[in-house]
Amino acid sequence: MELTTVWFILIAVLWIGYFVLEGFDFGVGMLLPVVGRSEAERRAMVTTLGPLWDGNEVWVLVAGGATFAAFPEWYATLFSGFYLPLFLILVALILRGVAFEYRSKRSDGSWRARWDAAIVFGSAVPALLWGVAFANIVRGVPLAEIDGNVEYDGGFFNLLNPFALLGGLTFVAIFMTHGAIFLSLKTSGTIRDRAHQVGIRTGAVAAVLAVAFLIWAQLAHTDKVWTWIPVLLAAVAWVGALVMHLKRSEGWAFTLSGVTIGLAVVALFGMLFPYVMPNINGGDPALTTTNASSTEYTLTIMTWVAVVFVPIVLGYQAWSYWVFRKRLSAEDIVDPEKGVLDEVPA
Repeated sequence: MELTTVWFILIAVLWIGYFVLEGFDFGVGMLLPVVGRSEAERRAMVTTLGPLWDGNEVWVLVAGGATFAAFPEWYATLFSGFYLPLFLILVALILRGVAFEYRSKRSDGSWRARWDAAIVFGSAVPALLWGVAFANIVRGVPLAEIDGNVEYDGGFFNLLNPFALLGGLTFVAIFMTHGAIFLSLKTSGTIRDRAHQVGIRTGAVAAVLAVAFLIWAQLAHTDKVWTWIPVLLAAVAWVGALVMHLKRSEGWAFTLSGVTIGLAVVALFGMLFPYVMPNINGGDPALTTTNASSTEYTLTIMTWVAVVFVPIVLGYQAWSYWVFRKRLSAEDIVDPEKGVLDEVPA
């Protein structure tokens, strides 16, 4: 197997890790005012993410860095053409990170309400725009060759087509359900019960949107037959996740919802290959794993670095999830009327 193909697969794996792990972060953030009816409940929800959210964001940083190093032409065209949506994602993620840190600095209710709104915004906007971006990449975008370089030849509103908007809504609904299942797994009492009910409703909506999006992608934007396999397996895994969620078997439900997200990303990358950015008008100019890649020497060095460090990162993240595996409830949170909230023990 060529190293360009290896790195295309590795980048797909990084995006799988990001969407599976950061996906429930986004879901919990979007559900903050829906599931959390009191300050103690909202604080408990935020605390479930406290030791995890910043580690989950490392996946997108590594995915971006790997794309820059392995496929610099793809990186340049993607970040220039998708500049505005990617900038909005960056702003939203920064705002969300600040909100996590600052919401508990004062006991004032309006202070916390503003930062809670920032968490909702910082979770919903990236979820929506990542879906829009990936849908456009699979669909193809207008490209032109300018001064020997392949560049995006459209505007911002070219990205807001019906297929891309459906992809954005699909990502939002799936991440909300993934987050609700995570809350059911990580909390007890009223938070768990409320998250359970929300997960059932959002899961049904996500199923309809995901089926429409993936079938549209399969029929209109690829001629590959094998990509039906991950599409169908993703549908089966999602049904299994909802059934396990109904039965209050949250561990299995969370695992299967994660499998669903992983299989959906496999299907999208499979539809894309060997292109990394196809031309919506068909043919050339277009970017493939061959003409967008770095040199063989660069890819060889990167491969050895990945062999050494990826297992270390995976081991550390698995350990952190094991350490912070206990459930939380609103009763574990100090009453905000009695003073500044203390950190909840793991």
